[in-house]
Amino acid sequence: MSQKKNNSPQELIELAKEIRKNAYAKYSNYAVGAALLGKSGKVYTGVNIENAVYPLTICAERTAIFKAVSEGEQEFDAISVVTDNGGSPCGSCRQVLAEFGLDMVVYIADGEGNLLEETTVRKLLPRAFGAKDLD
Repeated sequence: MSQKKNNSPQELIELAKEIRKNAYAKYSNYAVGAALLGKSGKVYTGVNIENAVYPLTICAERTAIFKAVSEGEQEFDAISVVTDNGGSPCGSCRQVLAEFGLDMVVYIADGEGNLLEETTVRKLLPRAFGAKDLD
């Protein structure tokens, strides 16, 4: 799903909450939804998709990023992440988010849509490894 709207923090949270219903979490029962706001104003959603071979599972945040990039967007303002208990993005997701902007705002919300934390990728992943480290 990509769409343009007002894209307030609460709207991003509501989109993540709604798309979370599509999560394929039959092993962990830990459904995650994400809504990613591109600089263009478009919003890209994602869910976690599990696999019986656990390492092949993909998180909601990475699903949203990969969808956006595959549609030509590479600059982002914010992402919302919704789980039942307000879980934070995992390390792999933090690294992928860092690739596209350390100052990206991250909204973490619970399953009811309550904003629990507003932070940035930089704060979630201090001293992030990036392209500068490959020189």
